[in-house]
Amino acid sequence: MKELLQKLNACKDAIEWAGDKSWQEIYNTCHRGDWLLWLFKRTNPDDLQLLTLAKGHCANTVRHLMKDKRSIKAVDAAIAFGEGKISKEELDAAASAASDGAAYAAVSAAADDAAYAAYDDAAGGGTYAAVGAAYAAAASAAASSDAAYAAKKENQQLTADICRKYLPIEVWNITK
Repeated sequence: MKELLQKLNACKDAIEWAGDKSWQEIYNTCHRGDWLLWLFKRTNPDDLQLLTLAKGHCANTVRHLMKDKRSIKAVDAAIAFGEGKISKEELDAAASAASDGAAYAAVSAAADDAAYAAYDDAAGGGTYAAVGAAYAAAASAAASSDAAYAAKKENQQLTADICRKYLPIEVWNITK
């Protein structure tokens, strides 16, 4: 797994945390949803619907902090797309609306936040930008205190659990 993570250019912290763990151990114990989303995207590049569903539910964990209705609509659209209820075109329209203005700007400001994985998709264009913008905007709004740091750590664990729920180990293209 360490070799795979290095080959995929995983961040130093993720590689160090993974150490000599097996894939099963990493999957079962990873405490960061952004790491799991990042890895799933790179090992399952054709599973857009599943990935979007997981990202939408991860972003939904900070819905209460979202001030922009476009961000909330983008999260709802991501979940609906992930559940097969709307088309990619409808998802892209929601992404386009959310990526216009302050919600999108927050992504850049929170690029190293745990929420960044929800945005990190240069190949996917606007599809992920909306969810990432919503997630990052909300996370950035709460990231300036010790209480916010504790909440962020708790949210990272929550999003990891969400990833395990919506991205079961059997669907991953990892065999180690």
